[in-house]
Amino acid sequence: MAVIRPVLWRTIERKLKGFNGNKAPLIAGHKLLYRCNLECKMCPFWRRKDEQLLTVEEEVKMMESMKRAGVSFLGFEGGEPLLRNDVQDILAESHKRFHTSMVTNGWLLKNKLKSIEDYLDYMFVSIDGIGSLHDKMRGVSGSFDKAIEGVKAARGHISLSLSSTITEENYFQAKDLVLLAEKLGVGVNFQIAYNYSTAEKESPGMDKLKEAVQTLALMKEKGYKIVNSKEYFQAVTNSWFNGNGWKCKPWLTMNVDPLGNLVMPCYVLNEYNGSSKVWDVDIVKVWNNYNWEEYESCNKCALSCYLEPSLFTWKNPSMIKERIIDGLMDYVRVEASTA
Repeated sequence: MAVIRPVLWRTIERKLKGFNGNKAPLIAGHKLLYRCNLECKMCPFWRRKDEQLLTVEEEVKMMESMKRAGVSFLGFEGGEPLLRNDVQDILAESHKRFHTSMVTNGWLLKNKLKSIEDYLDYMFVSIDGIGSLHDKMRGVSGSFDKAIEGVKAARGHISLSLSSTITEENYFQAKDLVLLAEKLGVGVNFQIAYNYSTAEKESPGMDKLKEAVQTLALMKEKGYKIVNSKEYFQAVTNSWFNGNGWKCKPWLTMNVDPLGNLVMPCYVLNEYNGSSKVWDVDIVKVWNNYNWEEYESCNKCALSCYLEPSLFTWKNPSMIKERIIDGLMDYVRVEASTA
């Protein structure tokens, strides 16, 4: 019988407190580095030079600051997190404190799986197209095959989903990506490309986006394992096509750059540029004094890390089932299969 880690129960308690209106950073995203072994068209981060990465000790210092501020979920990203030789040590420290997740391009996943599988509660593997289209968008031949190889190796060891960014080039493959996830026996999460100032402009045209969103919403209704909530697709449709915006709550998500700096108000508008070390500031005080209200009606992005938490409500049974109950059951199934 699998045992659910106590941190997961504490996570639910903190979410209950946070989503009832108290401003607190319940979720944190941290770029371990900018360096990547792929060169995705829509990503500005691999184009940056890493200055000096945090040591494991500094990562722990950062985590302790997050924990004091009320963070329950910590997600690691890049660049490519698996390029760090000490990634397993960092994940192990996070696993002691938070519900821990990671986004990877999958290239190194098969080889590094054994060193990280015990420290991850969830993982996203980026897939932006089928076969050669994925390789074209990711800038390196063979990246699709490597990612699929990683998914096949990791499923059953770590709860995971594919992660796909809808762009001008791949919008017509939305259905195919869902079917690919179905074939692999995993879920798939979608978000919409944002046109960063230092990356190629890959955001899809409105007609193309509408086609993709409608396709995915219908497949969600039919029961395909799409991680996005139905409310996600409704919010995108209402805001970008019907002029009825959603209320963003950027204060629910904290972002920290590779140097340990806070990125505010969000990593989209600030393009992941921070200035103050997270351990040098009183996060609770900063959160209580920041003017979050001016960003509530932004609606400039549809990134899951901002839109989904903003939409969550304890008054919606279907969202509770998807976000809490199903997530816990996925964890139980994986734990049971590896026990």
